[in-house]
Amino acid sequence: MENKLEKARSIINRVDEQMATLFVERMRACELVSEYKKEFGLPVLDQSREDEVVAKNSAMIEDVVLKGYYIDYLKHLMSVSRAYQYRLQQGLKVAYSGVEGAFAHIAAGRIFPESNCVSYRDFQSAYDAVVSGTADVAVLPIENSYAGEVGQTIDLIFSGTLFINGIYELEIHQNLLGVPGATVQDVKKVTSHPQALSQCHEYIKFRGFDTEDANNTAVAAKTVARLQDKSLGAIASKETAEIYGLEILEANINKSGENTTRFAVLSKVCAVSTTFSNSVLMFTVKNEAGSLAKAVSIIGKYGYNMTALRSRPLKKHSWQYYFYIELDGTTDNQAGQNMLDELNGVCDQLKIAGTFAPHSEL
Repeated sequence: MENKLEKARSIINRVDEQMATLFVERMRACELVSEYKKEFGLPVLDQSREDEVVAKNSAMIEDVVLKGYYIDYLKHLMSVSRAYQYRLQQGLKVAYSGVEGAFAHIAAGRIFPESNCVSYRDFQSAYDAVVSGTADVAVLPIENSYAGEVGQTIDLIFSGTLFINGIYELEIHQNLLGVPGATVQDVKKVTSHPQALSQCHEYIKFRGFDTEDANNTAVAAKTVARLQDKSLGAIASKETAEIYGLEILEANINKSGENTTRFAVLSKVCAVSTTFSNSVLMFTVKNEAGSLAKAVSIIGKYGYNMTALRSRPLKKHSWQYYFYIELDGTTDNQAGQNMLDELNGVCDQLKIAGTFAPHSEL
């Protein structure tokens, strides 16, 4: 006999299914509204119309307590509708960390060339913008071939709710930039991100430049453009030079030609595509001897090749770690499901952090 909980869940499942269908129908109507507003130059927000909808629809709820919650529900629904209309009219909103001209900005623009790229002060803020719905996706660095993994981004992916839907490789070329009219001989000091200065250490030593740290390469270029001092150069990209009106005094000065940063595209939904052939798993193992070895053995048992395996410390537990793994293959098949079932037996936490197409160069 069906108990109260089972009966309630059955009702909720039925209603949720109907609401999902109606939600899509409502959003399709919003597309027509957006087209009309765009055609006639009307703003997305029509406060009087929204007030009218709230008053009219809430009048259909007789329960006084539920009416208050229904008003909150309507307001949130219309907020979602506005966000969708803004996206239709203005394009995809892409969050990145840094200022215009930073490598994250360059990567975001190349991945989403028709998008509206929005700058945020740090990785956390860019990530949170997607969680809150202020932005549609975030483009954040996860690894550099010279400096290694970007731990802050990996930590956000592990502890947060967003999924990786793409990993793209941006080859980094560092250049010496100066104000118009300056020459290499004029430059006495260079400013850039410490990592960029390190990458160009041999060149800087050869030229005898003094150095000054900056928050990132684009900030360095912006500073040089503002000061208009021929003796001060910046180390940054070609795109940054164009943005801030600087000239390339010497190109490709980083000591290693193998300098590539991998950027992850993060969104609320785990995308599915026939072009995706790689997966990201993140997990913690039980505090038992051989637990990690068992997990790795299970992955190999089902024919998955690990292309990356990294450990990161758990922030709330000293001397305990979680693991980040990239796999050749996806888990949306029987072998993948069997693997995940077995991993659940040896892992305390396990999540599919996303799927992507490998080696996508920008």
